[in-house]
Amino acid sequence: MAEQKTEKKDKEEKVKSKPTEVIEKRKIPDNVIFVGKKPFMSYVNAVSYQLRENKQIEICARGKSISMAVDIAETLVKRFMKGQIEKGEITINSEAFDSREGNGRKVNVSTIKIILKKI
Repeated sequence: MAEQKTEKKDKEEKVKSKPTEVIEKRKIPDNVIFVGKKPFMSYVNAVSYQLRENKQIEICARGKSISMAVDIAETLVKRFMKGQIEKGEITINSEAFDSREGNGRKVNVSTIKIILKKI
């Protein structure tokens, strides 16, 4: 029993002694929606809800989510909020990241920002 307790304490000390990585969290404005892996209608509802409180909204996506972001914007403009909102500025870009393999290579990921404005 005493050996088990000391082993647990050793493990706890090892966990505590590891350096912790501090990640800076940026404050994301309310009028920005990041598109990811959630269902399509979740984003449509989120954007329409945010447009009640804000004059304009930004839909942002990277990589494979770009097509969903475009579909969300088009669905809102042409169906759900027809005549209430319009498309504003659309910005396309790419961001460079370090490869996941850790071989020092840079990987480019496409990004899009679509601004929707109330009429």
